[in-house]
Amino acid sequence: MSASAMNLSKRLLSGVAIATVALVLAACSDEKKEQASATPTETTETAAKTDAKPADAMTTASTTAAATTEAKPAATEVAQSTAAPAAKVELPSSEGSVDTAKLMEPGALPEMAIGEANAPVTIVEYMSMTCPHCAAFHNNTFEAIKTKYVDSGKVRFVLREFPFDPRAAAAFMLARCAPEGQYFPMISMLFKQQQQWAAAQNGRDALLQMSKLAGFTQESFESCLTNQKLLDDVNAVMQKGAKDFGVQSTPTFFVNGEHYSGDMSVDVMSALIDSKL
Repeated sequence: MSASAMNLSKRLLSGVAIATVALVLAACSDEKKEQASATPTETTETAAKTDAKPADAMTTASTTAAATTEAKPAATEVAQSTAAPAAKVELPSSEGSVDTAKLMEPGALPEMAIGEANAPVTIVEYMSMTCPHCAAFHNNTFEAIKTKYVDSGKVRFVLREFPFDPRAAAAFMLARCAPEGQYFPMISMLFKQQQQWAAAQNGRDALLQMSKLAGFTQESFESCLTNQKLLDDVNAVMQKGAKDFGVQSTPTFFVNGEHYSGDMSVDVMSALIDSKL
């Protein structure tokens, strides 16, 4: 085993990563005023310190109004049915816009996207794997939006890495190393099981067991997490998002270039997409 791999195993067995999870709670926001406790530059330094080794990556509805039928007395003795109007969904406030051509330029890693390339609406999400608000969006909203808009050709959805801590960077690396076509399924699995691995005392074993469900072996798992170039590229995606597009918290969405921060329900994101169609 290489020195890097040995270092990885030692760090995985430590409890240092748990402290980073507490930090990410301050960086992960569902309100546009909630921002990272560290600047994007400081966040980058957390995930990839000077002379960082790949092993360092493991240091760590709205409610729809129900139609009601109310019988009303009338002289004609004819009951009339009335339905309550649907509650109007308030659209989130845009925090500005970016040049969509620049936003969609190729980056350090191949784009992970689903949906028609020429869809009328493009959504780019910057997320962190240890962010509970990101997990809430993907567990409660993403699949419904995919079915309603992506599968129908109305939306192209792009996921981009923005790890606020080393363990999130490791999770992204594993998703990138997953067998072809398994990036989105692995992201979904990791979000659904976030509480099981994000704060686990033994992060190595927790992520290894989940990775095996996605087809990893012990060897491919170790190889992925000792890939310095992959770690550098994941961090480069984050740094570009912070520097060029003003991403400061997760999840952050760009909907046809318009900047929105925070988790969204199915109703809110549906209304936002509809406003762009």
